Amino acid sequence: MDEKERTGVFRVGAPTSKDIQQIFDHVYRALREKGYNPVDQIVGYLLSGDPTYVTSHRDARTVVRQVDRLLLLEELVRSYVESKLQSKTS
Repeated sequence: MDEKERTGVFRVGAPTSKDIQQIFDHVYRALREKGYNPVDQIVGYLLSGDPTYVTSHRDARTVVRQVDRLLLLEELVRSYVESKLQSKTS
């Protein structure tokens, strides 16, 4: 397994934005590799809390459950709003 394929180990304590971005990236890739629609599956997990929306391929289910869903949602909103604000000022 090369460096890109390893499951990340995250710091003890509150996850950083970078940690959460890495989690989304890892989960998204694993879902896509298994032929799922990653956006639909991640939304299903975030709304329902049901971990079976996320594949166990590449330990994606374990990785996504390392962070509270509320923190995942907060990061999505923060990232979206910041990108929209940046595009308006450019």
